[in-house]
Amino acid sequence: MDNSGSSTASTGGTRGFDDLVAEGVAVPTEGWDFSWFEGRATEARPSWGYARSAGDRLCRATTALDVQTGGGEVFDFALSRAAAQPPMLVAATEGWPPNVARATALLRSRGVVVVAAPEDAPLPFADAAFDLVLSRHPVRAHWPEIARVLRPGGTYFAQHVGPRSAFELVEYFLGTQPESVSGARDPELERAGAEAAGLEIVGLRAERLRMEFHDIAAVVHFLRKVIWMVPDFTVEAYEPQLRALHEQIETTGPFVTYSTRHLFDVRKPTG
Repeated sequence: MDNSGSSTASTGGTRGFDDLVAEGVAVPTEGWDFSWFEGRATEARPSWGYARSAGDRLCRATTALDVQTGGGEVFDFALSRAAAQPPMLVAATEGWPPNVARATALLRSRGVVVVAAPEDAPLPFADAAFDLVLSRHPVRAHWPEIARVLRPGGTYFAQHVGPRSAFELVEYFLGTQPESVSGARDPELERAGAEAAGLEIVGLRAERLRMEFHDIAAVVHFLRKVIWMVPDFTVEAYEPQLRALHEQIETTGPFVTYSTRHLFDVRKPTG
């Protein structure tokens, strides 16, 4: 998504609901390239600059793994920043077949081995195989597996989605959600999971960031792309809510919600 965080004019203009929804449905959802949203949705970015920081970490690593790489776009950018001194061995995992193919094509030239692995499966690598494990927005951090594949002294450096991320949008469609759902990604709960796996928290930062949707096509595409937000989302199932939201945006301006992100810097002890 456009990361300016500013209110730009919707490219939807005076286009009708049906036309905009058809566009949102037609846009491919593979990978994690959000450039289509430019000018029609914005999301402020965390101050820490995850992809740039990951590139700096890669310069100091000899073996690196990117977990749940998506289409490989963020890992590719990070590796481009480490091109002068890349790790000797780099690998990535991904569970969704279209993204496996996309990531393989994108990352092949950088020598990355992309392994198809379900999100909930054990990582398909030997114990202590990596001195750096990266991940951007994993569905869930599998702390025992992360600890297992890290070498002693190795680092897990990752940006996670936080609790109640974009929940103004989620609850617009689904209604008020129970605490078990809204608080499921609490960074303190994740901290406890990491420590239970024997890992040491070096740093943990969290931020809440403004998002704006400027037309209903952007909402439709976002919910089709980020499928866990409204898991049963289809245009047909939610047409009344979509029509009402379209009218709201046309009348009062962008729909505002807030994403939450936290940055983990985690170390596997040497002792």
